[in-house]
Amino acid sequence: MPTPATNPGAFQPLPPLTGRRIRAAVVGAGAIGRGSHFPALARLAEEGETEVVAVVDIDATAAESFRAEAGIPHAYTDLEQMLREQRPDLVTICTPPTLHRAQTVAALRAGAWVWCEKPPVPTLADFDAVEEEEGAEGAGGPYASIVFQHRFGSGTRHVRRLLAERAMGRPLVAHCQTTWYRDTAYYAVPWRGRWASEGGGPAMGHGIHQMDLLLDLLGPWSEVKAMAGRLVHDVETEDVSTALVRFENGALATVVNSVLSPDEVSRIRIDCERATVELTHLYGHSNDNWRVTPAPDVSGEDAAAWQDFGPDVPSSHLEQLRELVVSMRAGERPRSSGTDGRTSLELITALYKSAFTDTTVRAGEIGPGDPYYTALHGGAPGWAPAAREEVPA
Repeated sequence: MPTPATNPGAFQPLPPLTGRRIRAAVVGAGAIGRGSHFPALARLAEEGETEVVAVVDIDATAAESFRAEAGIPHAYTDLEQMLREQRPDLVTICTPPTLHRAQTVAALRAGAWVWCEKPPVPTLADFDAVEEEEGAEGAGGPYASIVFQHRFGSGTRHVRRLLAERAMGRPLVAHCQTTWYRDTAYYAVPWRGRWASEGGGPAMGHGIHQMDLLLDLLGPWSEVKAMAGRLVHDVETEDVSTALVRFENGALATVVNSVLSPDEVSRIRIDCERATVELTHLYGHSNDNWRVTPAPDVSGEDAAAWQDFGPDVPSSHLEQLRELVVSMRAGERPRSSGTDGRTSLELITALYKSAFTDTTVRAGEIGPGDPYYTALHGGAPGWAPAAREEVPA
């Protein structure tokens, strides 16, 4: 095998991250890249932590427009060329889901860490293939993490601690709701609503954030029983799903993912022995979006402590990026990567398998050889593709 010294085209090892800015590249010049990833990177650039060296998009006009608008030095249409010439430390991926695996692997092989938009990849098989590429430079990375920004911020941090310490008693009952509204124009985008290009419907593309946050708060799940339907939209995937989930700690949860709901809301509610904690928001949350309701016999001192969230730090791409940068500089695996990032995708895969096979699916049962390991629809008849289900009048 040629060595870097004998092969000028080979990727060279990146210099240590101490004492310098982290060189970042944004892949995808669409709304997420422009509106979420770049502003977070730019804010950390103001603080001396990062610098954005390149943007990549297959549309040369879009890439150049983004470059000029944001003041980014370089624009590319070829990811591999950018990786060779700019040698970024961090690549943020803001492209459609079916591109994530190849782009993540390319960046990892170039020695760059990855911050990839959800869903990370379309299947568990893809996720495991990405994991095999991590840490090629040694135990200190590079690693690929998923954008699960709802895990971050003062509200989630406070509630996670209360639950971990059992301050409010055992968690017993939970509700996880992502009920949004998407019209026909939304699905006119060619890659949406298609198994091959989006991977799944609202369970995968929309509800994944709230389900990930629920898992982050309650810990591992053990089994799921689900239903899915295509009630309105003429697409391949479902447009609504419901599920019952049992957690290893004994808690029971209901999960609803919908794009049919004009009154849009994202909600998590957890009933513990001594209090109910509830988060109600839409696309992001601050301290004011959380509410703790103590049981009648709870002391005023305990109730006040539970409701003291401290200084407000809203959930955001910026807050997750801050933590990722700390992990990069320390050479440590970041949160929402590896096993920690896989758990949400495993639950979603189990939800689809349960819905399409009318069975209860247990954690850990979907692996190589299972049709749902390589496709969320599992080849289920009537779901790939088919006309929408007709609802009786």
